[in-house]
Amino acid sequence: MIPAGSRIRVRLAQRLSTKFSYAGERFTAHLDAPIVSAGRVIVPRGTVFYGRVTAAKRSGRLKGRAHLGLTLISFRLHGVVYPVATTSDFRSSSSHKRRNLALIGGGSGFGTAVGAVAGGGVGALIGAGAGAAAGTTGAFITGKKNVKLPAETPLTFALRRSVSIRS
Repeated sequence: MIPAGSRIRVRLAQRLSTKFSYAGERFTAHLDAPIVSAGRVIVPRGTVFYGRVTAAKRSGRLKGRAHLGLTLISFRLHGVVYPVATTSDFRSSSSHKRRNLALIGGGSGFGTAVGAVAGGGVGALIGAGAGAAAGTTGAFITGKKNVKLPAETPLTFALRRSVSIRS
């Protein structure tokens, strides 16, 4: 018996990302550390686990974080497939705000300086607008921040219900 609450540490067998993965997609992982109960190894290291992507939302260009949710659904041991219910592993990308402010504000500041040198006060206003537009375009072009999990990424889940193993 594997008791509820037991930690399951696995490593992904393939890459997953919010750019290519979708909710409902299946994945495989290998048990990274044996599952032990009462001093006995119940499930050995290397056992294949199967999982499902529960959420996959891409990042927006200027705002909106990417989200990737994963859960384990079963594992195979001695030719028998055992269903499992685990907690989810949920990953989010970082925010766009700081980078966007730096690109847009920096472009505006640079445009103001160049415009002021070239055409005084009116040139500064025109340069500020042009610089802000260039900074916004740069933020838009480079804006996507997706969640990427390469193969061999370690993940940890917890069992929600006990699993009875046939001996």
